[in-house]
Amino acid sequence: MSYCLNPSCPNPQNSTTTNFCVTCGSKLLLRERYRAIKPIGQGGFGRTFLAIDEDKPSKPRCVIKQFFPLVQSASSAQKAAELFNQEAIQLDELGKHSQIPELLAYFTQDNQQYLIQEFIDGQTLSQELNQKGVFNETQIRQLLNDLLAILQFVHSRQVMHRDIKPDNIIRKNSDNKLFLVDFGAAKTTAGTALQKTGTSIGSPEYVAPEQSRGKALFSSDIYSLGVTCIHLLTKMSPFDLYNLEEDTWIWREFLQHPVSNSLSTILDKMLENAINKRYQSAAEVLKDLNSPTSVTPSQPPVKNPLPTPPTQTKNKAANSQVDKELEELRSQFLGTGTSKSQIDIELDEVKSQFDPKTRKNQPGS
Repeated sequence: MSYCLNPSCPNPQNSTTTNFCVTCGSKLLLRERYRAIKPIGQGGFGRTFLAIDEDKPSKPRCVIKQFFPLVQSASSAQKAAELFNQEAIQLDELGKHSQIPELLAYFTQDNQQYLIQEFIDGQTLSQELNQKGVFNETQIRQLLNDLLAILQFVHSRQVMHRDIKPDNIIRKNSDNKLFLVDFGAAKTTAGTALQKTGTSIGSPEYVAPEQSRGKALFSSDIYSLGVTCIHLLTKMSPFDLYNLEEDTWIWREFLQHPVSNSLSTILDKMLENAINKRYQSAAEVLKDLNSPTSVTPSQPPVKNPLPTPPTQTKNKAANSQVDKELEELRSQFLGTGTSKSQIDIELDEVKSQFDPKTRKNQPGS
């Protein structure tokens, strides 16, 4: 199927063999190579489509993002256009990381802005949570190690993601690698720009308090990652995991699997409302996460080996006593000059009367 990208087309579905929409006449190929197949999402600033690159022999899949703001006022549209353009710039730099989708192209066609992005074949963590259930500690630790390493790279480029949540983390099917996607809300900043108040951007359930007031920091991404973790551990809305009356997180009350004190402490520090009490960098979290004292929850206790049956224990004790007494007899007889071989034969006959195993093998036993 080929999908028409004209936002006002009443019937956008077309066959794969045509290059122009049969309904509205719009061009179906972007830059004569990228063909949209189906819509896969829509956000505040644009629509997203699964596509194929017909310029390559293997016709690999890719993603088309079309700038299409939901709010059409002049000021909002201008802000959205800036963010869309900014996303392209971010991806051009950040896509060099192996766990961030690569930017393939950025251009304008028919008065519409487009960016073409690497397609990550996998599931978002929201989809994984719905299909497989809540995460355990081992999964959360692996998630943190992967995502914090990506954040280190992103923050080192003076970029804040500002919209970390399960929907923006994809696990690739082929190798289970986690990818951080959707840099539409990302922001470049340096030095004093960190303290400037701007537009509040991000998903309300996951944003840090200072970000909701338009003052996002690098540690705001760490906060959002912490909220993502407790959502995955409980499968509950972050709003329900916070007690407004007590002004505190209560996520522990909704755990379905045990979590070690060390990981709980790390998550609590990631979730601190007070910026000066929160982790300031991804490196700080990784250091605590991989500290020798930070351990995963105890594995289920190994069952004790089956106890020795009482009869076996009794037999062993009895045999031990018989051996002791026979040794004393042997010493007495050997002391009188009787040959050792003869005594051994006679003592073995005596022992056989006490040893259950020997009796069992005798005729008539």
